Amino acid sequence: VQLQACGGGLVQAGGSLRVSCVANGRATSNNAMGWFRQAPGKEREFVASISWRGDGALYGDSVKGRFTISRDNAKNTVYLQMDSLKPEDTAVYYCARGRKSYAGQSIDNYVSWGQGTLVTVSS
Repeated sequence: VQLQACGGGLVQAGGSLRVSCVANGRATSNNAMGWFRQAPGKEREFVASISWRGDGALYGDSVKGRFTISRDNAKNTVYLQMDSLKPEDTAVYYCARGRKSYAGQSIDNYVSWGQGTLVTVSS
């Protein structure tokens, strides 16, 4: 399966942005999906994950209350709505497919990765 993330861009602090990830080549409806991010010089960080049915979401502490993950299995697409953005949210955002129907924060729980989309938040 190929994951293609899009929707990144430049936004001012306090603004909103929604990034999307489309899975091509194979349905991902039975798999959890997740978002991670990586800022320059930092390790890849867990952002959010969603279970295969969309009934369970998990968020990293730094984005709780500001970001919302969702999915549309009919479209093989997962979304990340980002509100109240801060300059420290600047990073390349990667989507990933979980090994199973539920996945957590560990990178090891994910098997397929997209190419990433850059989100830049200006102060």
